[in-house]
Parts: sequence; C-alpha cells; structure tokens
Amino acid sequence: MKVTRAFEPMGDRYRYDFKLCHFRDGWAQLDTKQDAWYYGNWINPLTLRLCSYAEGDVVVTECADAAEFVTAVREACEWQKQAGYFIGIDGMCSTPIIEAVTRMGLAEYLH
Repeated sequence: MKVTRAFEPMGDRYRYDFKLCHFRDGWAQLDTKQDAWYYGNWINPLTLRLCSYAEGDVVVTECADAAEFVTAVREACEWQKQAGYFIGIDGMCSTPIIEAVTRMGLAEYLH
C-alpha cells in the first residue's frame, strides 16, 4: 500500500468531484454526513485507489491488489459507521463501478 499526502490550501472537494475523482475514471463517492465543500472521500475499484480531502489535506492510497483495497474500503466504511457519519458508497449510476464493487464483496456498502 502506497500512501501519498499533500496539502492544497486553496482547494475544495469540488475539484475532486468534477475532475480529479470523476466517475468516468472509475471513482465512486464514499458519502458521509460530514461531506461539505471542505471534506470528501472517494474510492476507485477499477484502479484500487482511495482519496480523501479534508480542509486542504489530501491523502491518496494506492493498494497493491484487490484484497488490500477491500480491507482499506471496509476500514474506511466501518470507521465512518462507528462515528455515526456513514451514508454509503455512491456507485454514481456507473455499471463498471457498481459491478466492480459488487464483485469485490462490498455491495453491502452501496446506497
């Protein structure tokens, strides 16, 4: 697992929603009750990456294989559940995303 950290002091989550973590590139939103212009999370079951944006802090996790990705997504979802923030993974009405999430055994988190 490779984790890359960066800081974007003048950023916002919409740059990720509409460009960097776009559903056409395989990104699904991990929706939470905390989502705002300054906070968001995304997963990509096609490239096995996760991305988090929080008040300028950006963390991108690249998983080595599907098993590592599934573990990382489960940990992220369960942490959000325990904190009372979890809504679900938005498959973005994308067949490739929904099929990949389902194939990986993560369908229980889709909403």
